[in-house]
Amino acid sequence: MSRSLVFGTAGLALLLAAGGLLYSFGPDERRARAAPAPPDTTDTSGVYSQRAPSRNGIGKVYMGREISKVMGHRGANWLERPARAEKERPDLLVDSLPLGPSDTVADIGAGTGYLSFRVAPRVPQGNILAVDIQPEMLNMMRERIDERGVDNVTPIRGTVTDPQLPADSVDLAYMVDAYHEFSHPYEMMTALMEDLTPGGRVVLVEYPREDPSIPIKTLHKMTEAQAKKEMRAVGLEWVETKDMLPRQHFMVFRKPVE
Repeated sequence: MSRSLVFGTAGLALLLAAGGLLYSFGPDERRARAAPAPPDTTDTSGVYSQRAPSRNGIGKVYMGREISKVMGHRGANWLERPARAEKERPDLLVDSLPLGPSDTVADIGAGTGYLSFRVAPRVPQGNILAVDIQPEMLNMMRERIDERGVDNVTPIRGTVTDPQLPADSVDLAYMVDAYHEFSHPYEMMTALMEDLTPGGRVVLVEYPREDPSIPIKTLHKMTEAQAKKEMRAVGLEWVETKDMLPRQHFMVFRKPVE
Protein backbone atom coordinates (compact mmCIF):
# COMPACT_ATOMS: atom_id res chain seq x y z
CA MET A 1 0.00 0.00 0.00
CA SER A 2 1.51 3.32 -0.99
CA ARG A 3 0.52 6.90 -0.77
CA SER A 4 1.35 10.05 -2.62
CA LEU A 5 3.62 12.64 -1.11
CA VAL A 6 2.26 16.07 -0.33
CA PHE A 7 5.11 17.37 1.71
CA GLY A 8 8.25 19.33 1.15
CA THR A 9 11.79 19.17 2.41
CA ALA A 10 13.88 19.76 5.48
CA GLY A 11 14.40 16.89 7.75
CA LEU A 12 12.12 13.95 8.48
CA ALA A 13 10.21 16.62 10.11
CA LEU A 14 12.90 15.50 12.39
CA LEU A 15 16.11 16.74 11.28
CA LEU A 16 18.56 18.45 13.47
CA ALA A 17 21.23 20.62 12.02
CA ALA A 18 21.71 23.77 13.95
CA GLY A 19 20.34 23.71 17.42
CA GLY A 20 17.88 20.93 18.25
CA LEU A 21 17.57 17.13 18.23
CA LEU A 22 17.37 14.31 15.72
CA TYR A 23 16.25 10.82 14.75
CA SER A 24 16.79 7.96 12.35
CA PHE A 25 14.99 5.57 10.03
CA GLY A 26 15.03 1.91 9.31
CA PRO A 27 13.49 -1.10 7.46
CA ASP A 28 14.55 -2.69 4.20
CA GLU A 29 10.89 -3.58 3.64
CA ARG A 30 9.83 0.08 3.55
CA ARG A 31 7.67 1.39 0.73
CA ALA A 32 9.40 3.02 -2.20
CA ARG A 33 9.08 6.78 -2.06
CA ALA A 34 10.82 9.92 -3.20
CA ALA A 35 14.45 10.40 -2.21
CA PRO A 36 15.16 12.80 0.68
CA ALA A 37 15.16 16.41 -0.44
CA PRO A 38 17.41 19.18 0.85
CA PRO A 39 16.17 21.52 3.57
CA ASP A 40 13.68 24.13 2.41
CA THR A 41 11.52 26.66 4.18
CA THR A 42 9.02 27.30 1.38
CA ASP A 43 5.68 25.53 1.13
CA THR A 44 2.58 25.89 -0.98
CA SER A 45 0.26 23.51 0.85
CA GLY A 46 -1.65 26.32 2.55
CA VAL A 47 -1.10 25.04 6.07
CA TYR A 48 1.99 27.17 6.72
CA SER A 49 2.78 30.85 6.73
CA GLN A 50 6.11 32.62 6.44
CA ARG A 51 7.68 35.48 8.36
CA ALA A 52 11.13 36.85 9.04
CA PRO A 53 12.96 34.09 10.92
CA SER A 54 13.79 34.63 14.56
CA ARG A 55 17.27 33.86 15.85
CA ASN A 56 16.57 30.16 16.45
CA GLY A 57 13.80 29.62 13.93
CA ILE A 58 13.36 29.12 10.19
CA GLY A 59 10.55 31.65 9.75
CA LYS A 60 8.03 28.97 8.82
CA VAL A 61 4.92 29.02 11.01
CA TYR A 62 2.55 26.12 11.66
CA MET A 63 -0.62 26.67 13.66
CA GLY A 64 0.89 29.75 15.30
CA ARG A 65 4.25 28.11 16.13
CA GLU A 66 7.49 29.07 14.42
CA ILE A 67 9.45 25.94 13.53
CA SER A 68 12.90 25.82 15.08
CA LYS A 69 16.24 25.30 13.44
CA VAL A 70 17.61 21.80 13.70
CA MET A 71 20.60 20.23 15.36
CA GLY A 72 22.65 18.25 12.89
CA HIS A 73 24.97 15.29 13.18
CA ARG A 74 27.69 17.53 14.60
CA GLY A 75 25.58 17.61 17.75
CA ALA A 76 25.66 13.84 18.17
CA ASN A 77 27.84 14.07 21.27
CA TRP A 78 25.15 16.16 22.94
CA LEU A 79 22.64 13.37 22.37
CA GLU A 80 25.01 10.93 24.07
CA ARG A 81 26.10 13.24 26.91
CA PRO A 82 26.49 11.43 30.27
CA ALA A 83 24.39 14.03 32.12
CA ARG A 84 21.36 13.13 30.04
CA ALA A 85 20.66 9.99 32.05
CA GLU A 86 20.42 11.98 35.28
CA LYS A 87 18.72 15.14 34.05
CA GLU A 88 16.19 13.64 31.65
CA ARG A 89 15.74 10.14 33.11
CA PRO A 90 15.45 8.16 29.87
CA ASP A 91 14.97 5.08 32.04
CA LEU A 92 11.65 6.48 33.26
CA LEU A 93 10.75 7.44 29.72
CA VAL A 94 11.31 3.91 28.43
CA ASP A 95 9.47 2.39 31.41
CA SER A 96 6.44 4.55 30.57
CA LEU A 97 6.17 3.65 26.89
CA PRO A 98 3.09 1.49 26.14
CA LEU A 99 5.02 -1.48 24.78
CA GLY A 100 4.32 -5.12 24.05
CA PRO A 101 7.09 -7.72 23.56
CA SER A 102 6.32 -8.19 19.86
CA ASP A 103 5.52 -4.59 18.96
CA THR A 104 6.86 -2.75 15.95
CA VAL A 105 8.13 0.56 17.30
CA ALA A 106 9.17 3.64 15.32
CA ASP A 107 11.79 5.94 16.84
CA ILE A 108 11.28 9.06 14.73
CA GLY A 109 14.35 11.27 14.79
CA ALA A 110 16.43 8.51 16.31
CA GLY A 111 19.79 10.19 15.81
CA THR A 112 22.53 7.96 17.14
CA GLY A 113 20.01 5.44 18.46
CA TYR A 114 20.36 6.61 22.07
CA LEU A 115 16.78 5.63 22.88
CA SER A 116 16.40 2.89 20.28
CA PHE A 117 19.00 0.77 22.05
CA ARG A 118 17.24 1.30 25.38
CA VAL A 119 13.85 0.34 23.99
CA ALA A 120 15.08 -2.69 22.00
CA PRO A 121 15.25 -5.09 25.00
CA ARG A 122 11.59 -4.29 25.77
CA VAL A 123 10.45 -5.70 22.42
CA PRO A 124 12.48 -8.94 22.16
CA GLN A 125 10.14 -10.37 19.52
CA GLY A 126 9.56 -7.01 17.90
CA ASN A 127 11.56 -4.43 16.00
CA ILE A 128 12.69 -0.84 16.41
CA LEU A 129 12.47 1.15 13.18
CA ALA A 130 14.98 3.91 13.89
CA VAL A 131 14.21 6.75 11.49
CA ASP A 132 16.43 9.69 10.70
CA ILE A 133 16.98 11.91 7.69
CA GLN A 134 20.71 12.43 8.19
CA PRO A 135 22.96 9.71 6.74
CA GLU A 136 25.71 10.67 9.18
CA MET A 137 23.46 9.86 12.12
CA LEU A 138 22.44 6.58 10.54
CA ASN A 139 26.06 5.62 9.98
CA MET A 140 26.82 6.25 13.66
CA MET A 141 23.83 4.14 14.59
CA ARG A 142 24.95 1.27 12.38
CA GLU A 143 28.37 1.32 14.04
CA ARG A 144 26.68 1.01 17.44
CA ILE A 145 24.46 -1.80 16.20
CA ASP A 146 27.55 -3.75 15.11
CA GLU A 147 29.42 -2.97 18.34
CA ARG A 148 26.53 -4.09 20.55
CA GLY A 149 25.30 -6.99 18.46
CA VAL A 150 21.72 -5.71 18.48
CA ASP A 151 19.49 -7.51 15.99
CA ASN A 152 16.16 -5.73 16.38
CA VAL A 153 17.09 -2.12 15.59
CA THR A 154 16.71 -1.22 11.90
CA PRO A 155 18.07 2.14 10.67
CA ILE A 156 15.77 3.83 8.14
CA ARG A 157 16.43 6.86 5.98
CA GLY A 158 13.36 9.05 6.10
CA THR A 159 12.50 12.30 4.36
CA VAL A 160 11.30 15.58 5.77
CA THR A 161 7.75 14.67 4.86
CA ASP A 162 7.62 10.90 5.33
CA PRO A 163 9.28 8.44 7.73
CA GLN A 164 9.34 5.83 4.93
CA LEU A 165 7.71 3.08 6.97
CA PRO A 166 5.40 0.25 5.86
CA ALA A 167 1.72 1.14 5.96
CA ASP A 168 -0.38 -0.14 8.88
CA SER A 169 2.69 -1.63 10.58
CA VAL A 170 3.61 0.56 13.56
CA ASP A 171 2.17 -0.17 17.01
CA LEU A 172 3.97 2.72 18.71
CA ALA A 173 5.85 5.73 17.38
CA TYR A 174 7.75 8.06 19.69
CA MET A 175 9.46 11.38 19.08
CA VAL A 176 11.72 12.73 21.79
CA ASP A 177 12.74 16.40 21.59
CA ALA A 178 12.42 16.21 17.81
CA TYR A 179 8.94 17.06 16.60
CA HIS A 180 9.37 20.81 17.13
CA GLU A 181 12.13 20.75 14.48
CA PHE A 182 10.11 19.02 11.77
CA SER A 183 10.13 21.35 8.78
CA HIS A 184 6.91 19.77 7.49
CA PRO A 185 5.06 18.62 10.62
CA TYR A 186 1.65 18.31 8.96
CA GLU A 187 2.95 16.14 6.13
CA MET A 188 5.14 14.05 8.40
CA MET A 189 2.37 13.30 10.86
CA THR A 190 -0.15 12.65 8.08
CA ALA A 191 2.26 10.10 6.63
CA LEU A 192 2.83 8.55 10.04
CA MET A 193 -0.92 8.17 10.51
CA GLU A 194 -0.96 5.81 7.52
CA ASP A 195 1.88 3.80 9.05
CA LEU A 196 0.17 3.29 12.42
CA THR A 197 -2.01 0.29 13.08
CA PRO A 198 -5.61 1.05 14.17
CA GLY A 199 -5.32 2.12 17.79
CA GLY A 200 -1.57 2.64 17.39
CA ARG A 201 0.01 5.08 19.82
CA VAL A 202 2.17 8.17 19.36
CA VAL A 203 4.27 9.43 22.26
CA LEU A 204 5.49 13.00 22.01
CA VAL A 205 8.17 14.09 24.47
CA GLU A 206 9.03 17.79 24.49
CA TYR A 207 10.51 20.35 26.84
CA PRO A 208 7.64 22.41 28.31
CA ARG A 209 7.37 25.93 26.98
CA GLU A 210 5.22 26.67 30.00
CA ASP A 211 8.33 26.48 32.22
CA PRO A 212 10.78 29.34 31.58
CA SER A 213 13.19 27.94 34.18
CA ILE A 214 14.26 25.09 31.89
CA PRO A 215 17.40 26.34 30.09
CA ILE A 216 16.37 25.34 26.57
CA LYS A 217 15.82 27.75 23.67
CA THR A 218 12.17 28.77 23.48
CA LEU A 219 11.57 27.40 19.98
CA HIS A 220 12.90 24.03 21.13
CA LYS A 221 10.04 23.78 23.62
CA MET A 222 6.31 23.15 23.16
CA THR A 223 3.29 23.75 25.33
CA GLU A 224 0.98 20.84 25.95
CA ALA A 225 -1.89 22.81 24.40
CA GLN A 226 0.07 23.42 21.19
CA ALA A 227 1.06 19.77 20.92
CA LYS A 228 -2.55 18.65 21.36
CA LYS A 229 -3.71 21.11 18.70
CA GLU A 230 -1.16 19.91 16.16
CA MET A 231 -1.80 16.22 16.79
CA ARG A 232 -5.55 16.76 16.58
CA ALA A 233 -5.07 18.40 13.17
CA VAL A 234 -3.95 15.08 11.68
CA GLY A 235 -6.60 12.97 13.41
CA LEU A 236 -4.78 11.76 16.54
CA GLU A 237 -6.70 11.52 19.80
CA TRP A 238 -5.10 12.65 23.05
CA VAL A 239 -4.98 9.84 25.62
CA GLU A 240 -3.00 11.20 28.56
CA THR A 241 -0.10 13.35 29.67
CA LYS A 242 2.26 11.90 32.25
CA ASP A 243 4.39 14.01 34.56
CA MET A 244 7.02 11.53 35.73
CA LEU A 245 9.88 13.10 33.75
CA PRO A 246 11.84 15.85 35.52
CA ARG A 247 12.09 18.22 32.54
CA GLN A 248 9.78 17.12 29.73
CA HIS A 249 6.16 16.62 28.77
CA PHE A 250 5.28 12.98 28.05
CA MET A 251 2.15 13.09 25.90
CA VAL A 252 0.34 10.02 24.57
CA PHE A 253 -1.92 10.08 21.51
CA ARG A 254 -3.80 7.36 19.64
CA LYS A 255 -4.93 6.66 16.10
CA PRO A 256 -8.67 6.03 16.18
CA VAL A 257 -9.88 2.47 15.66
CA GLU A 258 -12.09 2.50 12.60
